[in-house]
Amino acid sequence: METDEDQRVLPFQLQFDKPVASQIKIAEWNPEKDLLAMVTEDSKILLHRFNWQRLWTISPGRCITSLCWRPDGKAIAVGLEDGTVSLHDVENGKLLRSLKSHTVAVVCLNWEEDGHLIRDDNGNISTYEDRTSRFFPPAPRVPRMPGVVSGDTGFMDDNDDSFRELSNSSHQRFNILCSGDKDGSICFSIFGIFPIGKINIHKFCFPTPLVDTQATYRLLNASIYKVALSKDLCHLIVMCLGELIGDNDVSRTRRTAGHGMHGLHCLMLDTSIFWKRKNELHQVAQQASNIEDLTEVIRASLSVMCKQWSDAMHTFHEKFDSLSTLIIDHGLDSSPQEEFLSLLGGARTSPPVHQFLVNSLGEAGVKRVSKVVCGAGKELQLIVLNHLQPAAEIIGFRMGELRGLSRWRARYQGVGLDETLINNATEKAGMLLVQVERFMRVLSSVVQQFSNFFNWLLKCIKLLMSEPSDQLLPYNSELAIIFLKFLYDQDPVRKLLELCEADCNIEVELETMQRVKELAHFGGFLDCEYLRRTLAKEFQLMESSFKEAFLMPFSTISEKILCENLLPLFPLPSSPASTSIPVPASISYYEDPCHAMSSYQTSQNSFIDYLSFQIPEDSFPEIANCIGIARGFMNDLVSVKKGYTSLEAVLLCVPDGYHCVDLSLYKESQIVLLLNETTTSSESSGDACMMIVQASDLPFVSISRSSSLDYWMLHQLKESVVYLQMENEKVRSIPHSVIAPLAVSTSRGVACVFAARKRALVYILEEDEDEVSDAE
Repeated sequence: METDEDQRVLPFQLQFDKPVASQIKIAEWNPEKDLLAMVTEDSKILLHRFNWQRLWTISPGRCITSLCWRPDGKAIAVGLEDGTVSLHDVENGKLLRSLKSHTVAVVCLNWEEDGHLIRDDNGNISTYEDRTSRFFPPAPRVPRMPGVVSGDTGFMDDNDDSFRELSNSSHQRFNILCSGDKDGSICFSIFGIFPIGKINIHKFCFPTPLVDTQATYRLLNASIYKVALSKDLCHLIVMCLGELIGDNDVSRTRRTAGHGMHGLHCLMLDTSIFWKRKNELHQVAQQASNIEDLTEVIRASLSVMCKQWSDAMHTFHEKFDSLSTLIIDHGLDSSPQEEFLSLLGGARTSPPVHQFLVNSLGEAGVKRVSKVVCGAGKELQLIVLNHLQPAAEIIGFRMGELRGLSRWRARYQGVGLDETLINNATEKAGMLLVQVERFMRVLSSVVQQFSNFFNWLLKCIKLLMSEPSDQLLPYNSELAIIFLKFLYDQDPVRKLLELCEADCNIEVELETMQRVKELAHFGGFLDCEYLRRTLAKEFQLMESSFKEAFLMPFSTISEKILCENLLPLFPLPSSPASTSIPVPASISYYEDPCHAMSSYQTSQNSFIDYLSFQIPEDSFPEIANCIGIARGFMNDLVSVKKGYTSLEAVLLCVPDGYHCVDLSLYKESQIVLLLNETTTSSESSGDACMMIVQASDLPFVSISRSSSLDYWMLHQLKESVVYLQMENEKVRSIPHSVIAPLAVSTSRGVACVFAARKRALVYILEEDEDEVSDAE
């Protein structure tokens, strides 16, 4: 009978077994929905429902090295080999934002939100209201280039709110996206879109746990392996691969000899600035991220406008440059403008002008060029009115909000909001609005004069062809003269728009400049040179001032992220081949029943950290086929200073005949192990099993901290190994040889296992009591 076996596997019921087209290298469950994101070996992202229905597939075109979900499950962060972190919408996989925070591969990501609602100084629950919606309509979108399809308006559709929702963080809980790369750098982004800090673990000095010693240590050639931010955002635990060396003469000698402690180390960083200043950081990130979005709207608007106007001017000059050729062919010395002025003045029509107007251009050609130029002018006006100007106005308002916050020095100076830099950026935003108004006046005047010139040409063509011209639109001779003298071979619109023309100075009369300087004494702009600058140059200056102003909070927060503790876990060979082999590891935080939360201010003490990792066979010959679990590392430094240690650890020996493929910490201090048989002749054949162990019930051993960091933690656990027995644990056998990754959903209680023969198996981890009783 197999009733005992049947009862043992019931908590791990197989939901389904499906084939996969390509081998999976990364897999993560959505924290809020029954969705599984997978990355294939050829770096495609697949999103499947729980019933294995595929929702979408995207390919970034670059190697994907890491992946994680936003805490609310509405966006997914993807780390790429070139150092980019891209955010994608869960609904359709659309790219929402791309940040180039690193210069090398982003090997790990962790996105954590504050577990508590934001409270004010009196302890009351407070929500940050974004007041922009009170005074302005929804923010404009990025315009797109008009297509070749007839009737294309050239603007983006308004039915996709995913990008706007990403930036609208006023209703979100405060959250931080952490990303680590293989060169030891860790970047922090508020809401995943506003960079707020960056550190490199090579720059940290690690003091020994005992206060009376002076020796310090450093890491060399370290690569980030795992990062995990605590639930209260106060601590960041980092697993890294690298060499630990002492910072003294003896250790330098050892380093040159290659005797440093190379292996897996665990760091604990103090990130309490995120918790202490989350109200302030929330508001700064809300305004700054929206300002950056609107800046992109302005940049795209300028680009689209410049392209459309350049195409229109190309059409104009393509038609009218043939007149210069005709003048030369007829042996004349005059310019096209002079010939047109002569015609306008009533003189006899010269042969080249007559040939050009009647034969080359014609009535249809004038109307076609007029439609292109005047149509482009109207398109530019629409882009300004619907995109560029609203974006500039909202930027001015948001900078005003930041300007008010910067004057509250007691709260916002501590997060790097510099009043002088914000004031400068606010003035630059105001100047851009002035330049936009100026551009609209120039554009309107230019389009009007082009239209008047084309009306005059139509009149001339009709007269030359002896046709009636009563139905033609009237024209103004004075405007036609001005056009021929100043606009025929000049392009003031392009000069204002093109970035390559941004450094060109516009000539302004001395009297006008003097009046502008006088207005500065009555509250005008302090910078009196803005009339000499183009719209593109003004935008460049505004963007530069924003970067300078927002770099200050980034630098300030970076300096306040400190390393508090270091724990050497186990050694590894220093060869590149050994460090490239992934070590199964997991970091998680659970509520600590030993520390009751008495108030909001002490909530950081109500969690305990768990670290789990497989110990490679060549690390300790005397510790074979084992898994290490450590807890209490987060609060160990405080404990050591008080005379005791909170750090505990235990070694689990995998059952004979099996080896660990991957592991994952699960809810309620449980650990899920994925084991393969070791007796199989090939990697794709044989059986495997999945096991859940209650980690909190294990006999943990207190780890005493030595006066020197030159000591691996596992040395103290050689004599206290817990041997796992298949019959004593919750085990489900799997009729396939399995490979990493193991994807476990804490919120849904499911696990996805991938077989070596390209199959995906989804198991229900939660025990169904009704089904168990029925089976009995």
